[in-house]
Amino acid sequence: MSNLKVLYMNDGQDFDALKIDKIFEDLYANARIHPIVFVGIHTNENRLREYGTASVTDYKGRGNLANLYQSFIISEFFPFIIANYKVSSLSIDNYFCGFSLGGLSAMDLVWGNPNYFSKVGAFSASFWWRKKAYEDGYDDHNDRIMHVLVRNGNYNPGQKFWLECGTNDEKDDRNNNGIIDSIDDTLDLISELEIKGYKREIDIKYVEVEGGEHNHKTWSEVMPEFLKWLIGK
Repeated sequence: MSNLKVLYMNDGQDFDALKIDKIFEDLYANARIHPIVFVGIHTNENRLREYGTASVTDYKGRGNLANLYQSFIISEFFPFIIANYKVSSLSIDNYFCGFSLGGLSAMDLVWGNPNYFSKVGAFSASFWWRKKAYEDGYDDHNDRIMHVLVRNGNYNPGQKFWLECGTNDEKDDRNNNGIIDSIDDTLDLISELEIKGYKREIDIKYVEVEGGEHNHKTWSEVMPEFLKWLIGK
């Protein structure tokens, strides 16, 4: 057998809450996905500091350790997994996923490291992450950090993006357009990716869950769909 593909996941401590074992058992039993190594990376009390965007903190200084977390993943953890398991080191075979702030972190890791990762799954990701408070003249176009990173970044052939939101993810609607912010922020990020050259349904998959909430139950229910997109037969 050739070296296996790898899916890394932020918030690995939520493995049981997400019912990952049962999901994989069912998918394998029905021959729906190819084999893969699944790596859950636990976080701790530093979650709000380690998750975020590596190149810039948010307006409250959160994510101030995200650069060190990313450096750990790329320089230490990734090589450790390659050295100790029969897995592929090719970017085309390595993926990252996460939930909420962990989803933002996963997006930032994949976007910023195309030589290591090619696909990302971002569930209810915190794409609101901003460098300016609303009361300080916040502007959607210029102050949402991940959107600006994509806008100022490069098109990386082979990268693919799976983005999920639930219609009950939150209640905030800062521009009063009748669409909750998490969906707005995700759709706007997709627009930035499309401007960069990525194509809907080819490179970008958007999943909007009717009634979906910002919790493990919704993420667990949609996880099989993500895995079939990622490594389906």
